[in-house]
Amino acid sequence: MAKNLVIVESPAKVKTIKKFLGTNYEVIASNGHVRDLPKSQLGIDVNNDFEPKYITIRGKGDLLASLRKEVKKADKIYLATDPDREGEAISWHLMYALKLEGKKVYRITFNEITKSAVKESFKNARELDMGLVDAQQARRCLDRMVGYKISPLLWAKVKRGLSAGRVQSVALRIICDREEEINAFIPEEYWTLDAAFKIPGEKKPLIAKYYGTTKEKKEISSREELNIIKKTLENAEYKVSDVKNGERVKKAPLPFTTSTLQQEASKTLNFSTQKTMRIAQQMYEGIDIKGNGTVGIITYLRTDSTRISDEAQRMANEYIIDNYGKDYAVTVENDKKSSQKIQDAHEAIRPTDISLTPAVLKDSLSRDQFRLYQLIWKRFTASRMAAAIYETTSVKIDAEMQRFTVAASRLKFDGFLSVYTDDDEKEENNTLIKGIDKDTKLKFDSFEEKQHFTQPAPHYTEASLVRALEELGIGRPSTYAPTITTILARRYIVKENKNLYVTELGEIVNKIMKEAFPSIVDVNFTATMEALLDGVADGNVKWKTVISNFYPDLADAVNKAEQDLEKVEIADEVSDEICEVCGRQMVIKYGTHGRFLACPGFPECRNTKPYFEKIGVDCPKCGKDIVLKKTKKGRMYYGCIDNPQCDFMVWQRPVDKKCPRCGEIMLQKGNKLVCSEQNCGYVENAGKKPAEA
Repeated sequence: MAKNLVIVESPAKVKTIKKFLGTNYEVIASNGHVRDLPKSQLGIDVNNDFEPKYITIRGKGDLLASLRKEVKKADKIYLATDPDREGEAISWHLMYALKLEGKKVYRITFNEITKSAVKESFKNARELDMGLVDAQQARRCLDRMVGYKISPLLWAKVKRGLSAGRVQSVALRIICDREEEINAFIPEEYWTLDAAFKIPGEKKPLIAKYYGTTKEKKEISSREELNIIKKTLENAEYKVSDVKNGERVKKAPLPFTTSTLQQEASKTLNFSTQKTMRIAQQMYEGIDIKGNGTVGIITYLRTDSTRISDEAQRMANEYIIDNYGKDYAVTVENDKKSSQKIQDAHEAIRPTDISLTPAVLKDSLSRDQFRLYQLIWKRFTASRMAAAIYETTSVKIDAEMQRFTVAASRLKFDGFLSVYTDDDEKEENNTLIKGIDKDTKLKFDSFEEKQHFTQPAPHYTEASLVRALEELGIGRPSTYAPTITTILARRYIVKENKNLYVTELGEIVNKIMKEAFPSIVDVNFTATMEALLDGVADGNVKWKTVISNFYPDLADAVNKAEQDLEKVEIADEVSDEICEVCGRQMVIKYGTHGRFLACPGFPECRNTKPYFEKIGVDCPKCGKDIVLKKTKKGRMYYGCIDNPQCDFMVWQRPVDKKCPRCGEIMLQKGNKLVCSEQNCGYVENAGKKPAEA
């Protein structure tokens, strides 16, 4: 009998796939990549057509020897690595490492690890797709060039241990730009005005919101404007000018892509992007289900497609009709059309079998697996269901050329909402406005006025950063999580209560990258590079053309930066603190977590203590120095040096000036000074900007 060898990436898949195949098949894992560029050098011959130098990854020798033995026994070899560019490249490297030229070698891919999908993949075996391989090679070489050329520059100019990456540097810039936007934001005052009316026969008053004049929508920007409007409406007669009843349709959500799964898991489950991908990988590779053995319960997790297979659509339709009724099923798919490149025509992330409900699998899954699977199952099921329908009522109330409006809605048909609700959606009113039409007599009851201030754009979270990267066309589904993990690990950014904040180190690195390598951190340039890689994958662009066009400009920029960039002085500054152990004047040093005070008498004297930079402003609470500090995670703020005895702290830099309106301390925001008491709202031009920390 012919012997067939199937090579997969992960050992976890071996057990799952082996049970689908007969005894005539041997399944073995490569444990990911077996060849890569060497760690000790660039590994790309820039003088010889940019030929990459691949070597066997350290520690993979014994594994390759074992694989070669199995290859000798086999008549046919099936390369079953993941169905993406990375997986295609691993198969290509296996061809060389195992010397498979001349043998019967087939490439098979499956979007889900189920019996039917695995069996079908053998019927559709093909040759290696060199377009996908070359796209991966191009990405790997680009990233290697950026990392190995710029990182040593950062070591020389800042400190050892730093790194620069093609995608991570852009992600860092996006976060830094948002931080600058927030710091420079000046709140603007506005007011809202609600009016309460009594309706004959109704106990509850009708609350209407101020809209503007009868001709146009208008914002109330000050107390003075508000008072004018209220004065105009004194003793006014209010009339219902328009009542509209209608329906509003709320469409079902799309099934998950990698990006939307990471965003939703972060928002609803508080999972990091890395945790989401790790758990999804476990469920894709196979879960031991009581009575069924090991089964892959979700489809492939790295995708930017919302497409669903015809078979999955049919199964979902049958399940929905059986469990919810015909009214809840739809025959037309809810897929969105996208002009962007959909990587490798994958499906969306979905359960491999819709009948395996979260309740059925609960005992077979860990708590986190269950929560993520439930999210995926509900989202997919909802995406195949009918839209929700609301009855709506909107009312316009006019008096003295001023207009108030009120809108309400009631759920008429729940549709997909019977399975899945998005926390982003505002809660709908569950009652319509009753007993009101154009003839209704309204009796004014009272006004409710509120002062508000506009808010800056929020700090990025992992979820919103992933969304931004996707919308800007930076990176691919497989790169989002590792990119964020890397800049967190380098301490360029820190995470506090889901929000991402730039550290001092991150600001230094971003400044250098913007000055010396503007194209590397340019969002449009990086998105264009992704489009070129898509062209390589499609076979329309030669991968070495991309590399050869990129490298000379990078090399020139590195050479120029080596000459022009000044070394960032972040250590051994003499302070005015005296070492209480030996009496020497302490110096400022820079460690992994930032600046600290150390005795220059090291190693005889090892005294160290925290360093706080005075900014020349007195604390408004106790009169002692305000200093620049950091949270435990590295985010900078300004606080009293006498903490914890004095609890004064602010995020923006204080200045030595009091607010002329309320007497509170003023803060520096871009080229403006703003009062630290938000409800005061006083703003003035800063004049000369204080020295940066």
